[in-house]
Amino acid sequence: MTPGDRLKGKRVIITGAASGIGRAAALLFAREGAAVGVIDIDQDGVDETTAEIAREGGEALPLSADVTREEQIRGAVIEAVDTWGGLDIVVANAGIAMFGQDDRVDRLSLDIWQHMIDVNLTGVFLTCKHGVGALLDSGGGAVVCTTSPAGVYGIAPGQSAYSASKAGVYGLTRSMAAAYGREGIRVNAVMPGYTKTALTDWVTAEHVEKFKEMVPMPRIGMPEDIAAVMLFLASDDAANVTGAIWASDAGWTAV
Repeated sequence: MTPGDRLKGKRVIITGAASGIGRAAALLFAREGAAVGVIDIDQDGVDETTAEIAREGGEALPLSADVTREEQIRGAVIEAVDTWGGLDIVVANAGIAMFGQDDRVDRLSLDIWQHMIDVNLTGVFLTCKHGVGALLDSGGGAVVCTTSPAGVYGIAPGQSAYSASKAGVYGLTRSMAAAYGREGIRVNAVMPGYTKTALTDWVTAEHVEKFKEMVPMPRIGMPEDIAAVMLFLASDDAANVTGAIWASDAGWTAV
């Protein structure tokens, strides 16, 4: 590859980087000159993403960790800082969807609710807790979180736990932006619409066509589409942007 320079010399950690949006972001950030810490609970996926970055001539550090376990995410951040001398960018992207188990609240089990909150919201909190600490030590930087239209609009009836977890990320992003701006840290979130990843494998072709008829732009998002928005928010191109929830959803939330 011929690396770009939008993130030249930047040190990055990305959670959920073994597949989907996180993997696309890890590859793109490396192509743009960043050293990338590849964090995921899926060790095989971590190794695959790391190897692909290396094959393309980039720099990656494999960091297997469960974002719901504070000691593991703390350890991953420490390893990245020890390797590179600091951090510049934190991408808190790891998340799950439990279709067929998530439900409306009167039928939703506490176990499913708690697991969704643990991964999608507490995982973002723990990533930012330790990642932002490293950014402060480095003199500032950027944070990018991943939320969802389901956290802002009532578009996912029967997915109560997922919607609540993503609403929490929305609020946490805004709160952190207000808290850290004067210390040189920008905090934003990307809000993907329907995106073709393993999380959406359950969606039928019929549902895909209905979605395309409903949104202003009749197309399905790809992981690379979301990664491109993450790159913008993480880069100096977004130097005046903080507290933004950036939709990449084919116009879904515009109508």
